[in-house]
Amino acid sequence: MKGFSNKFKDFPDYIIGITKEIWEDRGIGPALVDYYHKDVIVRMPAAFSRGEPATTASTMSTLVQFPDRVLLGQDVIWSGTPEDGMLSSHRILSHATHLGDGPFGPPTGKKLSYLILADCYAKDNQISDEWLIRDNGAIFRQIGVDPKDWAAEQLAANPDTFVMTPDNDVVGPYTGRGNDNEWGAKFQDALTRIMAADLTVVQNDWDRAVSVDYAGGVHGDGRDAADAFWMGLRASFPSAKFEVHHVIGREDALMPPRAAVRWSLTGKHDGWGAFGRPTGADVHVMGISHAEYGPWGLRRECTLYDEGAIWLQILKHTG
Repeated sequence: MKGFSNKFKDFPDYIIGITKEIWEDRGIGPALVDYYHKDVIVRMPAAFSRGEPATTASTMSTLVQFPDRVLLGQDVIWSGTPEDGMLSSHRILSHATHLGDGPFGPPTGKKLSYLILADCYAKDNQISDEWLIRDNGAIFRQIGVDPKDWAAEQLAANPDTFVMTPDNDVVGPYTGRGNDNEWGAKFQDALTRIMAADLTVVQNDWDRAVSVDYAGGVHGDGRDAADAFWMGLRASFPSAKFEVHHVIGREDALMPPRAAVRWSLTGKHDGWGAFGRPTGADVHVMGISHAEYGPWGLRRECTLYDEGAIWLQILKHTG
């Protein structure tokens, strides 16, 4: 890979390798300086940072809360070239113990397992643009906290608690839209139809034995689990604008055809659904979805958003 260290055999190896080097091998300072651009932009549903020092500080803060954290890279779905830069959509299963104080509250000693989806743009051996969604809802439930109650506590402590929206976003170095692979286009079309209230796509395109992982630590098998998740989300924000920001499709040796789609919902909380009684709050939902296809349709799906960030927006409106 032109511009990248020759110790990495390919781009997925780079993404998985630097993740382990930073988090598990504790190469926080040196590795972040080497692998993160000095002006890197990191967007999360309830956080925004610019610059490598801020990323280093955030990493250390997370490790105080979860010092034994292990990050298992399940997949890297990517596009681009070393010359122009490459965008990875990285799916991570994290195991950790809640042993330190921080945004999740005092330590509980609970053993945790949760998913993360991260889109990272890398060129010349450095990441300079990132969109990351951690399944905070899964963490909340495993430590015995309701996401809505967590949001209320955050707002009580700081009524101006940050939430990522289109109004406070910035244009970073990566402005690509992905690639033109057929599997990415297929998954994008399916999500677009779902957001247009056409849930027949789940019955027609999802494998009858599909395995799904959703925000809140929800795991399910079968089409009914997929239908319930997507119906609950869209019903909460029926008039919100659905936008697709990035699409990747890939076919690689020893792997099923896969797709990664980064998307958003922006609008009112004006329906009964996964977020209870409609409040009319303005809400922005950051979402990332991964899919794997097999002979009978979409066989595995993972979709994440941050429940805590959504409740922050709803409760800011309701007081």
